[in-house]
Amino acid sequence: MPRKTPLTLVDPETTGVQPPRPLGQHGTALWRRVQAEYGITDVGGIELLAQACVALDRAERLALRVADDGEVVYTKGGPRAHPAIKEELACWAFICRTLQRLGLNVEQIKPVGRPSGGIGISWRDLPSGGE
Repeated sequence: MPRKTPLTLVDPETTGVQPPRPLGQHGTALWRRVQAEYGITDVGGIELLAQACVALDRAERLALRVADDGEVVYTKGGPRAHPAIKEELACWAFICRTLQRLGLNVEQIKPVGRPSGGIGISWRDLPSGGE
């Protein structure tokens, strides 16, 4: 009788679809959450998700820069809004549009079809005992 091969544990991080390019901390976290819930495998979807993750990393870096420098910067012409605020908002808008294009903003309100377990009472629960 042939020997059974021993089972080995596989890290779930290495078995799923990997991003097509390196991502930062925030982009990697978004990639993992989306892949765990939706499992995107088509080429177009993977590229859209990767672009959203890259934009998330950039938006977070810009947000840190704005937080460090302050939302208002003082120039020779007087106080102005930090120039990175506009770019940060553009990144957030791109992320939202991309996730919407992937269909990740639509949540199923209730399951489609008949409930499997039934609801309410059955004919056996009636006072006449179903007779």
